[in-house]
Amino acid sequence: MLIDFHTHIFPEKIAERSIAALIAGIQREQGADYKNADGSPLVFRPATLEGLLESMPESGVDRSICLPIATKPSQTESINRYAESIRSGNALSLGTLHPADPEAEQVLESLAARGFKGIKLHLQFQQYDIDSPEVLKILQKAEELGLLVVFHAGADIGLPPPVYTSPAKIRHALDYVDGSNLIAAHLGGWAQWDDVEHYLVGTNINMDTAYIRLFITPKQCLRIIRKHGAEKIVFGSDSPWENPADTVRFLQGIGLTDRELALITHQNALRLLKEPLPAEEI
Repeated sequence: MLIDFHTHIFPEKIAERSIAALIAGIQREQGADYKNADGSPLVFRPATLEGLLESMPESGVDRSICLPIATKPSQTESINRYAESIRSGNALSLGTLHPADPEAEQVLESLAARGFKGIKLHLQFQQYDIDSPEVLKILQKAEELGLLVVFHAGADIGLPPPVYTSPAKIRHALDYVDGSNLIAAHLGGWAQWDDVEHYLVGTNINMDTAYIRLFITPKQCLRIIRKHGAEKIVFGSDSPWENPADTVRFLQGIGLTDRELALITHQNALRLLKEPLPAEEI
């Protein structure tokens, strides 16, 4: 079984221009001629629900978790209504909110009552430090409600500094919350993996594997997973930016055991979603 805990979609009417804007950001930060090092396309599928569902069988994905982002408070409810509308057997969307929302705690209560499993924050876009009072309030309330919080961690390939979710700031935030309901994307801090090893390895926080394979060495990736504990690593691809099949092949090639791969590819995700393991794995 393969559960992709880090995917993105947009409503059909805005998908194409949303991806175009994000690609423009990458080219602005990395250069107009930026290409993936392995020659793969920057975007491998249409960034729509239909594109996601059509790509899943080809990529070997059984279930996908979609991660929406509110870049301003006024977007929150419309995004969450869309997220609520796409629930299906093999696709599920988390909710979102913005740290500037004065009713952030009430939004979390509403999402929990509506059956959402958690929220996504992207503090590089939202421009709030993860250890700021506004975000800590959200993390504490989510912990109280039993909601997951997936958040972008580390630098962003398409956004300039500062880094609002550096491993050091994440570690400071963990002084205020337990962290076991948190998932720090991009193996705890994109392009800041030395700091991940220094500040985050061994803490309660979970990490995902999204958008790392072309940027981290296999040796460091394996070291972080082993030192942190494979039971706290969740498979994610960052689709449509990465083909999940490529992420799987990368993880299969770094030296993980079958047990570690099972934890990462689906068992940890099921635990976080509070769902049972397949009968044959109990």
